[in-house]
Amino acid sequence: MQLRLSGKLCALVLCAGAMFAGVARAAPSELIHRPAARLERPMATGLLGVAHAGQRLVAVGDRGAVLLSDDGGATFRQAKSVPTRATLTAVSFADERNGWAVGHWGVILRTTDGGETWTVQRDDTSVDQPLFSVWFSDARNGVAAGLWSLILRTADGGEHWEVIQPPAPQEGQRRSDRNLFQIFPGASGELWIAAERGGLLYSRDGGAHWSQVETGGKGSLWTGTALTSGTLLVAGLQGKVYRSADHGSSWQVVPVGTASSLTHMVQMPDGGVVAVGLNGVVLESHDDGRSFALTNRADQASMTAVAHGRGARPVLFSAQGVLGGTQQ
Repeated sequence: MQLRLSGKLCALVLCAGAMFAGVARAAPSELIHRPAARLERPMATGLLGVAHAGQRLVAVGDRGAVLLSDDGGATFRQAKSVPTRATLTAVSFADERNGWAVGHWGVILRTTDGGETWTVQRDDTSVDQPLFSVWFSDARNGVAAGLWSLILRTADGGEHWEVIQPPAPQEGQRRSDRNLFQIFPGASGELWIAAERGGLLYSRDGGAHWSQVETGGKGSLWTGTALTSGTLLVAGLQGKVYRSADHGSSWQVVPVGTASSLTHMVQMPDGGVVAVGLNGVVLESHDDGRSFALTNRADQASMTAVAHGRGARPVLFSAQGVLGGTQQ
């Protein structure tokens, strides 16, 4: 099967009306090795991930789309050169110049100029085992993760990627092949991955070895963040939010007033937390994740990512593109 969907993308397709239908109809070689098309309306393309490259915002998504904003999300333009049409699911920057994006067919892209131009570091046409997340702590050390517990690690800026074994199944579990949806750093230097079936993976050695913990939930966790206080928050299917104040040893459900799935969560510069999801759902917390205020956008947009922009305001990304931005 050529089209395999990320957790976010799968939910958006099944629950929000066929987002990106037909994205991967081309043969893998055509899809991966053809440069991204110059889009007539780049701001209207579906976007799945966003990161800060210094003060710049870099968003990635459908058909190799990479959009850049140098004014805090007020306007966006398409990157100069992206060498793939594979759907890109996530992006991470170690600093204002060095960044990596990942996506379908195991694609990993590298930029050294803040997202203007990109090169392919890795792909795998033998199986469409997409990567859903990537995280770099500096310009050399990074981790990527995706379908069927795929974990990759590099210590040389992505020139070489090592496959890392996932943790063995815990007692009572039949398998450990969780899909891995979002990598995020902990407050004490550890790494976390929000995963399927209410679980998370964590590593205390930069991604070389992993263990797993359970929140007690059963649904997929698509996003997570570690607050500056050390509190951990994860969220996902059917609006479930879980909070841990003891480094992941125990978890409590946080009622948020919605059953719409949550796709991305970040801490804002003022210390507050913003989460976005399907059906126009926006959640905000200003008490360390103990409670959330719910807003439903009138457009019921299928949101996929959020970042802080100009004036620390949230910039929202969706299946319909950037919400409220202006294209150049």
